[in-house]
Amino acid sequence: MKTILVTGSRGLVGSAIEKLEYTQKDYYFIHLTSSICDLRNYEKTKKYFDYIKPKCIIHLAACVGGLYKNMNDKVKMFEDNILINTNVIKCAYECGVKELIACLSTCVFPDNKIVNEESLHDGPPHPSNEGYAYAKRMLEIHCRIYNEQFGTNYICIIPTNIYGPEDNYNLEDSHVLPGLIHRCYLAKKESQPFVVRGTGAPLRQFIYSMDLAKLIFIVLKLESKIGNIILSPTQEVSIKEIAEIICEKFDYHNIVFDSNFSDGQYRKTADNSKLMKLIGNFEFTDLKVGISETIDHFITYYDTLRK
Repeated sequence: MKTILVTGSRGLVGSAIEKLEYTQKDYYFIHLTSSICDLRNYEKTKKYFDYIKPKCIIHLAACVGGLYKNMNDKVKMFEDNILINTNVIKCAYECGVKELIACLSTCVFPDNKIVNEESLHDGPPHPSNEGYAYAKRMLEIHCRIYNEQFGTNYICIIPTNIYGPEDNYNLEDSHVLPGLIHRCYLAKKESQPFVVRGTGAPLRQFIYSMDLAKLIFIVLKLESKIGNIILSPTQEVSIKEIAEIICEKFDYHNIVFDSNFSDGQYRKTADNSKLMKLIGNFEFTDLKVGISETIDHFITYYDTLRK
């Protein structure tokens, strides 16, 4: 049985992997959180990896946030992620790990163009998230040069906007969809307008966390060295459409778009053709179904979830 270490295991994707790992009979999963080991510290990371001796790592740990955290805290987003990623890759190799899956983000891509795995470094990312984006680009380079020099199989997956249960619903630091869910919930509770920051015009692709976990398991079992791969459905939807789906679920339609706030990047369309050619058809969760399930979880666990 292969031991797999999952970093960032209490985050959105790590929680989805933990819920579905019972389906993976050939693997034994160890879940790492920041309270167990601070991955920003090389000595602590090396000591922990030496103790666990994993055969494979699913690297999900990151300092993450939504548009406004990325805009307002660029130094921390860059430095924390550079430290985390450098230590994980370096210590993984030093501990004999030959297989690793590292999670990037579509914000790493050049601004305002349809992108694929080959265009990652073809231009600067949108300035709103450059700290986080460049740190993630360095993770891709780090994995690639280890593969080239040492023959490892370090794969970078690139999911689009992830949503689902166990998300972070902080009103200032969350990603767009959980932030909208929380704002709509409070607006209805307080009989106030549901204020959506920005015009609602930007387009995004969203992937349900459970779908992403399933795709990670598929990638894990591939025998070939596939390199970088975008994990995403094809569908693009506007922030306005997302807000309206949330309103429909809450049955609350007093919605206002505040154009005084930045829209951020208008579009970052990711081409998933490599994924589709590699694995064939994959049934992504319908967006309305995924959002409905996410809101049900949010309401049920409101008092204890991250917010």
